[in-house]
Amino acid sequence: MNFKRLETFVWVATLGSFRKAAERQHTTQPAISSRIAILEDELGVKLFEREMGPGPVALTAKGKELLPYAEKIIYMQEQLKKRANNVQGVSGILRLGVSETIVHTWLPEFLRRLNNEMPHLEVEMTVDVTSNLRAGLLDRSIDLAFLMGPISDPSIANLSLCSFPLAWIASPALKLPDRLLYIEELAQWPIITYARNTKPFAEISQRFRAIDGAPVRFMSSSSLAACYRLTVDGVGISTLPYRMITEELEKGIITRLHVTWTPSELTFTASYSAVPYSPIAERAAELAVVVSEAYADETI
Repeated sequence: MNFKRLETFVWVATLGSFRKAAERQHTTQPAISSRIAILEDELGVKLFEREMGPGPVALTAKGKELLPYAEKIIYMQEQLKKRANNVQGVSGILRLGVSETIVHTWLPEFLRRLNNEMPHLEVEMTVDVTSNLRAGLLDRSIDLAFLMGPISDPSIANLSLCSFPLAWIASPALKLPDRLLYIEELAQWPIITYARNTKPFAEISQRFRAIDGAPVRFMSSSSLAACYRLTVDGVGISTLPYRMITEELEKGIITRLHVTWTPSELTFTASYSAVPYSPIAERAAELAVVVSEAYADETI
């Protein structure tokens, strides 16, 4: 029995689409249909209901019964390769989604280590906010994501990465007093923060809306580089991961503010789809844990 056909069976069942399975396996839809037809002939059963229309492809009762066995065979095949420690020979494409905080911290070291361990592996990287990365994981357009997690979905595995405490910062040109500041004192300037569809923005906006006085002005952006630039230029006050800005603080380019309230630290996970099993995503996630922990130890 051909393993590629079993993989195709699992991907069509998971994605509910011959077209999406073709995209995932970098082939054509007729090739996917042919693999399934041959597998059905080999097994002597019908695996999918092929109804016309835009809806998802449905498994037959026998297809549902056989799917766990196909998944187990694929899993055991990958475990055999893993036990043989043949990671140097791993090839393919890892579709990686990354939050920008990771880009500015330990991502370069991770990619160096990944390339050394799997020199034949290609990486397609997407930098985006967590909500979009989560959607990519769930629709299988992303294999592995470093995001603000964990993701509560039974099909997603989550490994904890290092966290990032936030710090209030401002341009020295704003001449804020060097003392403990109440959060109400910051409200006279625009608050530069993460994109609106993120957890940090929700926490910060809720905190400021709870104080008395005129509504606070927010400048939200999905780009941390933009947030930093606007802060340096004195447009407003922002919170950024402290580890990203240590050099700038030492040089006096920006000033760290001591405030009575600071948003919660950013907690990240390496999250990947556990179904179907992906040894590349699993190993890359494990490597990310090692690299992020080493980074945290170095920056304490």
